[in-house]
Amino acid sequence: MVTLRPIRARDARQWSRLRLLNRAELEPWEPSGDVDWSRRHAVAQWHPLCASLRSQARSGSLVPLVIEVDGAYAGQITLGNISRGQLQSAWVGYWVDRSVTGRGVATTAVALAVDHAFGRLGLHRVEATVRPENAGSRAVLAHAGFREEGLLRRYLHVDGAWRDHLLVAITAEEVADSMVARVVRTGRARF
Repeated sequence: MVTLRPIRARDARQWSRLRLLNRAELEPWEPSGDVDWSRRHAVAQWHPLCASLRSQARSGSLVPLVIEVDGAYAGQITLGNISRGQLQSAWVGYWVDRSVTGRGVATTAVALAVDHAFGRLGLHRVEATVRPENAGSRAVLAHAGFREEGLLRRYLHVDGAWRDHLLVAITAEEVADSMVARVVRTGRARF
């Protein structure tokens, strides 16, 4: 069963272990860092990161969540850059442990997060950016109902260079009942 929960200070070991274990799968798609991957994802780095994420959550600009599969830490998903006023939008970003890829875990997590965004947060739009070469993540977003809106040239510094990204999005009007109901109907959910 896939569930989402708030991040915790005590997630440090699981976060570090999975980030280090999944380096080959994650590093090509994630923003470049100022320090080496191993140092950036050491257990000691979780506490300042967690504090920063929690601070942003308290300000209402971010919702950082852990993805659990059958009660075990399996990745993270974040609703970020939450904008209010006339925009009412956020982006979604996620990663999952390679042991659960291809099983509907990421698609289910995205559906749960988007339902939270449209329901509890009252947002109108959720978007994501993904490198065109990232077939797995593109499939997750397509299965969740996101549509492509355009190509952002040299958008983000990833894996040592400025990389193009596809912009995908979904609005509340495009979800008849819920994202979870949609992925259940299509057989893409993991509960």
